[in-house]
Amino acid sequence: MKVAILTMFTGLSSTYSVVNVVAEQLRMLLDAHIATKLLVSEHFSCEEKVGVFLDERIEWVKITNKRNLNIMENGKIRDGFYEEADVMAHDLVRNLSDVDVCFMHDILYLGEFLLQNVAVRTAQQQLPDVRFIAFTHSFPATPQKTDWPFSARFTPMPNTTYVYPTASGIPALAKQYDVPEEMCQVVNNSLDFLAFCSDEVRTVAQKVDLLSPDYLVVYPARLSSGKQLEKVASFCGAIKELTRRNVTVLFCDFPSNETDPKSYKPLIQLTGYEAGLNVDDIVFTSDIGFEKGFPRKGVLELFTLSNLFVFPSSSEALPLILLEAASRGNFLVVNESVPALEELGKKLGAYLIRWDPHNFGFHTTEFYPQTEKVYLQEHAAKIVDRMQNDSVIHAKTLVRQQFSPQWVWKNQLEPLLSPFVSTKPTNV
Repeated sequence: MKVAILTMFTGLSSTYSVVNVVAEQLRMLLDAHIATKLLVSEHFSCEEKVGVFLDERIEWVKITNKRNLNIMENGKIRDGFYEEADVMAHDLVRNLSDVDVCFMHDILYLGEFLLQNVAVRTAQQQLPDVRFIAFTHSFPATPQKTDWPFSARFTPMPNTTYVYPTASGIPALAKQYDVPEEMCQVVNNSLDFLAFCSDEVRTVAQKVDLLSPDYLVVYPARLSSGKQLEKVASFCGAIKELTRRNVTVLFCDFPSNETDPKSYKPLIQLTGYEAGLNVDDIVFTSDIGFEKGFPRKGVLELFTLSNLFVFPSSSEALPLILLEAASRGNFLVVNESVPALEELGKKLGAYLIRWDPHNFGFHTTEFYPQTEKVYLQEHAAKIVDRMQNDSVIHAKTLVRQQFSPQWVWKNQLEPLLSPFVSTKPTNV
């Protein structure tokens, strides 16, 4: 399969939102190993290429528009409009003959692209095997009774699917082009969190799914029994047992002279497995290339993705990681038995759970009314309920899961590329 993306870009300013949309689509296509060409205005400045636009796999094409006409004068098309459209159509035929699908961004929608609109329709007569997907990026235009070529903005085009970024605009989109709503589909704009992250976080993302978990827990800690990493694992196991949802625990661990990692890490894993986690649900960054520890900047980036922070440490003064997790919008669960965590936790609105403490000259063991497992299950139920009813946590999780390029590609865009894909596009 080969896909073309038809734009009228003359530059790549990121303030132009469609540039960002096209950049995301390029990444999706390239990641899927689909041959891709990008069609831009012949006045495009190659010096502006940045980011994914520098990928050597992209085939660049400048579409001729040598006369650069102002198409309108006193409400009418200028002389030479159709001649210019024919020249452009010839160029489009030549450059689209080898593709299977052509994305068009606002070409059929914007009045300023009327020349390109007519040219595409002319070219299509010689491109019967090319499927067109017309993206509209603003609210659809109200249909108007106009003469040709102005009526091109409100006329259906053969072998074309019409796309809008939200389901609410589909009825208006169908009306603009006078087509059944079944010919329109939703493809959300995506937000690529990882594009803004450090190389270290992207390295982790290659080995750990950071986007789809319902509960993503990041715990930066020294591999010391005092940090009670096994308590994080057992609590997360209780959540998974209760919800049957995806839970991932990422330990950003670093060495400790107090504890042998060869014995402590298996203990943490075993505790998690016995509580309900799967083998792949627990990951140590020390096992994926960061033996000496994970960079602090990367931890802050991971907190932007995570939605739950569990802090059962048995001894703390004023832990910065709690402030960092809070600043990135995580639901906080802290050890009530440690005075500093109780004090700070109450200020931050954290959920308090009692785990073994070791602070201010005492080292005690918590005793639970029944068993620790039952205690954690009871609190897990309350925490899950609070998280589900927390609009900020809900929004953060949903954006990470369902507005990532990976989700949009798999559920919405990829199904449009082939009639043989069984997954139906999802209107969200």
